[in-house]
Amino acid sequence: MLKLAPEAQAAAALASTPATVALRGVVKEYGSMRALDEFTLEMAPGEFVALLGPSGCGKTTALRSLAGLESTDEGEISIDGVDVAKLPTNKRDIGMVFQAYSLFPHMTVLENVEFGLRMRKVEKAERRERAQEALELVGLGDRGARFAHQLSGGQQQRVALARALVTRPRVLLLDEPLSALDAKVRVQLREQIRRIQTELGITTLFVTHDQEEALAVADRVAVMRAGRIEQIGTPEDLYVRPATPFVADFVGLSNRLPGVLKAGVITAYGSTFELLGDAQPDGDVLAYVRPEDVVLATAPGTTGAAKGLAATVVASSFLGSLRRTAVRLEDGTLVSVQHDVSLQPAPGDAVTVSFRGNPVSATPAE
Repeated sequence: MLKLAPEAQAAAALASTPATVALRGVVKEYGSMRALDEFTLEMAPGEFVALLGPSGCGKTTALRSLAGLESTDEGEISIDGVDVAKLPTNKRDIGMVFQAYSLFPHMTVLENVEFGLRMRKVEKAERRERAQEALELVGLGDRGARFAHQLSGGQQQRVALARALVTRPRVLLLDEPLSALDAKVRVQLREQIRRIQTELGITTLFVTHDQEEALAVADRVAVMRAGRIEQIGTPEDLYVRPATPFVADFVGLSNRLPGVLKAGVITAYGSTFELLGDAQPDGDVLAYVRPEDVVLATAPGTTGAAKGLAATVVASSFLGSLRRTAVRLEDGTLVSVQHDVSLQPAPGDAVTVSFRGNPVSATPAE
């Protein structure tokens, strides 16, 4: 019989039945400020949803309301169909990981992880076994005897994750858990969180202001604005088919090109673009065009020249697998272009740009 790796054995031991989660019409007010404005979100069992948005949009308030750390003024919060809005946090069967690791400095790693089980009066032998399984799950099975100050930041956050999972919760809440880590560790840990979430099948709500994180790990991403969800969908849907100009502007990079809208079609710089989202009145607009939907070529009169709008290179950055180049059109408009690294324009170079014509979002011109 094939023997499972320690991480797989631990995942099997810590798996629980995933829950449905629903927040319907939730309102939270702080004096005259409405942090959640009839906020509604439904999550399927085992789904990984990311709440994404700028500071102050209500994403952390939504998570804390689900956790029971914030009271709500209106609406329903349910887990598996049971209204938990009035239940204390410790009765909601959830695990939580925050930006601050909050490990007890006087306890070993193993003691930190088993703390929640001790509060639940779990027998010592069982809680030690389950705490060790949780550490195996996050790849720290050999660190149980160490103290927090002997671990790196990434390792401390993995201990915090193990502590959240050791009680076998049906819902996992992650509030900006990676923001205190350096870039490389963030990428490694987010991939590990996604792997663990998939193995456990636990329903997970992840709050972040980092769009790359949200798009990389979530089944669905909910973009929030002013206490409400502006759009929710798969990462691909949000990026390729943003429902509103706010989503187009917030998720990914976009150029804002002046154009004219008529009967659902935008004309800008001689190119036409189908309008995404709800119908808008005809008139002057700003079209949101992705950098990868702009084509950069050498200027007329040079080898390999292509037709397009004349432009001058302002700056160009090497980003590993691609380059991003900023150019200035003759009317002064700045355009960002994403292109292959084989083309290496320098500031001051004369180039041309053209547009692929993919559908775009737009907002009325001011």
